[in-house]
Amino acid sequence: MINRYSTKEMESIWSDSNKYQKWLDVEIAVCEAWSYYGFIPKKSYLRIKKDSKFNVKEIDKLEKVIKHDVIAFTTNLAKSIGEDSRFVHLGLTSSDILDTSLSLLLVESGNLIKKEINKTVRILTKLSKRYIRTPIMGRSHGIHAEVTTFGLVLANWLDEIKRAESRLKNAIDACSIGKISGAVGTYSNVLPEIELRACKKLKLKPAKISSQIINRDIHAEYFTALSFIASSIERISIQIRHMQRTEVLEVEEPFSKGQKGSSAMPHKRNPILSENLSGLSRVVRSNTIASFENIPLWHERDISHSSVERVIGPDSSILSHFMLTRMNYMLDNLNVYKENMLSNIWKTNGVIFSQNILVKLIQKGLSREDSYKIVQDLAFVSWKSKKDFKKILLSDTRVMKKLSKKDIQECFDFKNLFKNAELILKRVVKS
Repeated sequence: MINRYSTKEMESIWSDSNKYQKWLDVEIAVCEAWSYYGFIPKKSYLRIKKDSKFNVKEIDKLEKVIKHDVIAFTTNLAKSIGEDSRFVHLGLTSSDILDTSLSLLLVESGNLIKKEINKTVRILTKLSKRYIRTPIMGRSHGIHAEVTTFGLVLANWLDEIKRAESRLKNAIDACSIGKISGAVGTYSNVLPEIELRACKKLKLKPAKISSQIINRDIHAEYFTALSFIASSIERISIQIRHMQRTEVLEVEEPFSKGQKGSSAMPHKRNPILSENLSGLSRVVRSNTIASFENIPLWHERDISHSSVERVIGPDSSILSHFMLTRMNYMLDNLNVYKENMLSNIWKTNGVIFSQNILVKLIQKGLSREDSYKIVQDLAFVSWKSKKDFKKILLSDTRVMKKLSKKDIQECFDFKNLFKNAELILKRVVKS
């Protein structure tokens, strides 16, 4: 992933140095298991553990000649170990190391992403509570619908992020498996006990069954969880972009000192953070399709998945972490314009309270069909004439035969929704 969309913490996880360290961790865990069961001398294991060193540049040089990264790695490792290096990689196939270490990388990445999504939950919880009694125009199809609160808008995002967090936890758990079962998963030159002990040392569960590899539907679960996160981030970003439009301007992204919005128009304050997140979410989702393409491999394994994972593993993980950190900054520094929210509620002269009038008329004995026609006709008059809907209702004899002035006034009071808003927020926060 290019530096522009990277974070140092996640870049470090997917560095060559950390990748080879994970390979070494697996090799040493297997050597310890062999030693525990008496197949290699304990002194040899201890020397391997103490003396094992690798050099990334030398491995890269060797691979250019050998054309096999794991052999290049074990060859380089042997230089630091000496005679005891014959016990390294004993009874294993390359995928024992590659797949088990990939699990370690996915778990490490997932936990870092989980840490950032936990921060998202905290920020959205704080903001939801702060704005739970702040009225805002609810919109469906982009059109004014009924009044809600900005706190509920935020709580809706919060609930979705919590579900994304739960899916990520499940994906991390699914990926927490290792495979030390040999060339086609039959333990032909290694023992199930070795796998069990090595995996336990690495804090992984042994795969129930494997071929030469761990089945890729498991990895697809991880990338799918990242896609859910990306899609939720985009949903939030799109709404912020809509709410920042000049004619709406209910919220606005942070705009730092010295920042410029346009090379041509000095007045511009564009929602570039949200737009950026919308774009990056497409990359994360498209990578998930590639992870699904990795599932149908030939027989006990082919290598077509490898090139894909070398790209999507780091890219999707790095992007997901970057997107969450960017969104957290944006949310934590969001400019909220309550006065514009209130102004937008009354922009349509009160027709948004039409359902309240409809329900009142029905409760007073008028049929639903007649009630609907009366309210719709009067709402359209208000809409076209730009006259106050309440005044039009008060001057209509059909309405006034059924409703009192007090009844109509109550229909235009949206403060009653605050009680239910707080109830909904409690449900979301508690979950």
